[in-house]
Amino acid sequence: MDRFRLLCNIGELNHLFRESASIENFLQRITVLVTEHMKSDVCSIYLYDEDSGYLVMRATEGLNPDAIDHVRMKLGDGLTGKSLKELKPICVSRASKDPDFKVFIGCGEEQFENFLAIPILRGIERIGVLVLQRKKRRRFIESDVMACKAVASQLANIVENARFLMTIHTPQSDHTQQVSESWGKADLDFVRGKAASEGFAYSQSYILDKEKTFASLLNRKFERLHNIEEFDEAVTTTGEQLQDLQDQVEEKLSDAASLIFASHLMILKDKEFVGVMRSMIENGCNGPDAIIRVSKQYIDTFSASSNHYIREKVQDVEDLAVRLISNLAGEREGLEGYGGHIVIAREIFPSDLLRMSSENVKGIVLVSGGVTSHLSILARSLQIPMVIANRLELTGVAYGTNILVDADSGNVYVDPAEDVVESFRQRHLAREKVADEVAAVETNTKDGTHVNLLANINLLNDLKLAARFHSQGVGLYRTEFPFIIRSDFPSEEEQYVTYRKLIEAMVDKPVTFRTLDIGGDKVLSYYHDAHEQNPTMGMRSIRFSLENKDVFRKQLRAILRAGIGADLRIMFPMISSVDEFIDAREVVRQCSETLASEGIEHNDSPLIGIMAELPSVAEIADDLAREADFFSIGTNDFVQFALGVDRTNENVESYYVPHNPAILRAFARIVSGAVENHIPVSVCGDMAHKEKYIPFLLGIGVDTLSVDPAFTPRVQRCIGELDMDKVREMTVKVLKSSTIKEAAKILGIG
Repeated sequence: MDRFRLLCNIGELNHLFRESASIENFLQRITVLVTEHMKSDVCSIYLYDEDSGYLVMRATEGLNPDAIDHVRMKLGDGLTGKSLKELKPICVSRASKDPDFKVFIGCGEEQFENFLAIPILRGIERIGVLVLQRKKRRRFIESDVMACKAVASQLANIVENARFLMTIHTPQSDHTQQVSESWGKADLDFVRGKAASEGFAYSQSYILDKEKTFASLLNRKFERLHNIEEFDEAVTTTGEQLQDLQDQVEEKLSDAASLIFASHLMILKDKEFVGVMRSMIENGCNGPDAIIRVSKQYIDTFSASSNHYIREKVQDVEDLAVRLISNLAGEREGLEGYGGHIVIAREIFPSDLLRMSSENVKGIVLVSGGVTSHLSILARSLQIPMVIANRLELTGVAYGTNILVDADSGNVYVDPAEDVVESFRQRHLAREKVADEVAAVETNTKDGTHVNLLANINLLNDLKLAARFHSQGVGLYRTEFPFIIRSDFPSEEEQYVTYRKLIEAMVDKPVTFRTLDIGGDKVLSYYHDAHEQNPTMGMRSIRFSLENKDVFRKQLRAILRAGIGADLRIMFPMISSVDEFIDAREVVRQCSETLASEGIEHNDSPLIGIMAELPSVAEIADDLAREADFFSIGTNDFVQFALGVDRTNENVESYYVPHNPAILRAFARIVSGAVENHIPVSVCGDMAHKEKYIPFLLGIGVDTLSVDPAFTPRVQRCIGELDMDKVREMTVKVLKSSTIKEAAKILGIG
């Protein structure tokens, strides 16, 4: 140990640092020194990049040196990632047999069975991991662990500085590309992710990298010269393509068909934009270079604007430039439309989803690690299978690689074998057949208790599936989606047209409009009134509407006008008090009076209710039920607010537990308040379509469930297998449970 203590001497470390030619060389010399002192076969240093969430090997002695900068793993992956995530040493003597051990082909570590990982920490901040490996007969003992903990502690400060400097000098995109092309390919054959929008898709990959698409053109050299005639033809072709896309969007998504390609077309028609390019080409500049230079000027101008809306136009210019060059140079690969592909992307926006839908994209794999709830809901409405796979390496998959997306389980298969593809194809066909068979006109339990199954409608496109599965009405129409994908607030008339189509599709059936529910993760790009540190609990939902009465009145007027002759219901989101409900209801009354004074036909007696999604509602359920005409429980927000868990934050997602006894008892109180005051109560959040929770919901007195139409067959099948006497007996036990584990056991949640 005396020789080892010498390693921890500050003077020796300083001497080692002074003699090192670079930071990389310094880290490498540390691995050599530790290997010698610890009589180890291998020593590696991994540094943690918080931005990407990956551990990257930065130095090694004993493994293939080519692995440096290429071997990387997610926090929690492998024994190394597990050590850093759990902030504790991990020591195993048969690494290859450990289920957490992760093999990287080409490293040469297969022969080293004895494994020791020590997290490098500065306080509780994760810096990296020190890993030692030995061959079979030389196990690590407790004194080795203590010695390495001392090394890690001594190195923490200086390694943190090295990590910072190495990170800022390493281009992320280049690093990612190297990793994807050279290392861990076998590990990408199968990627386990999370289902965001269910379904099955098999097609070729299309890598959508917004950071690379236009940027990659800046460094391109276009050898072939393109004349003015070819340029004019490319402009014409691009315009036709954009107009075709706009027509497809309008045909498929009438309620969301704001002119999402209008900006592209407007810029393309700008004489300065195209005119300057033509002039440059006429003066000898190559076509692609002219497009890039002029587009770059527009991008720089828009980027410098203080207006958020103008800054957003940068994406439009970049996309337009890529399309022009694609058509001019005839280079379709990676630049053509999404049509028929599986899109792999770091992030996408609602407008991107609409474009993908208009081009009939087959599926989507998001590699960002998280997804906002409205994006997932929108993908379901568009019937696009979508998986969230927290694996950045997927963006390095070659364009055109065969990808299978199993969005039911949340899994992604890269270049799968034909038998795997066929098995999924048969399963998908079987499910479709079952769906048609079980879609009965009415839904009843095994003992004959009727349950109303309504539809959650996000876009009018959902109505087709709702009709196919005999939905008994609309329990929730999310009016915010046409707002989210637009570039400005829709007018009263635009809203009326959309709402009327919904009403006409649901003749003699109840239709529930939830008023504008924006804020939190549902942001309007064109509305930036104030920056909020915690938007989820800020100016959102009914608060936004009451603070922006002009917007609120236009929406209410459109709903009332559209609701003539209908079983119309208006529901306010995020109600927290009786006062708030009364204030919102008063605005409805005022709108009705104004319409009457203007001689405009409208529905003057809609039912007005609340979406119960704040914990405060449980305590005043009786008071609210005496004022409101109906309740609808929004389980998603209720759970996150009651438990203090952001459901879009992957770091705390394990705490989002709907079967927490506090949640279940609160739901029972809300339903009791509604039943005792003789008003209907439904459930429209995710719990309404999850089979483990449906018995409990029916057991506390809920007789109406509102689900996305695609979930109707499975919910109907689940209800058909229930006996209400047994359901009520089970519910009593659940409500008496005091722990999450106890409730989970009773509900049958594994």
